Amino acid sequence: MPAPRGPRIGSKKPQPHQLGAMPPDRAPQAAPPSAVLYTRQGCHLCEDAKAVLLRYGLPVAEVDIDAEPELVTRYGTCVPVVVIDGRERFRGRVSEVLLRRLLHRHIR
Repeated sequence: MPAPRGPRIGSKKPQPHQLGAMPPDRAPQAAPPSAVLYTRQGCHLCEDAKAVLLRYGLPVAEVDIDAEPELVTRYGTCVPVVVIDGRERFRGRVSEVLLRRLLHRHIR
């Protein structure tokens, strides 16, 4: 029986990118979710909400509710309203803690 062979001197375990995987700095990133901000002129909370969404890298589509009577009926004075990936997520202030959780779940 041949003697068991130990590791060769100078041999290294191959890195994942050497096995065909992309290196961590070149791995594809998940696209940010889409965000719709229902707003109206002169709404300071709407400006704050937009700033938070942009700070977290979300592309924001703004919709002025006063331009559509149906939206005025739906939201009234309860703006801003933030819809992320088709689901209403925030009314009034945007909670950064909850936003981070949503984004963390999105990139998993």
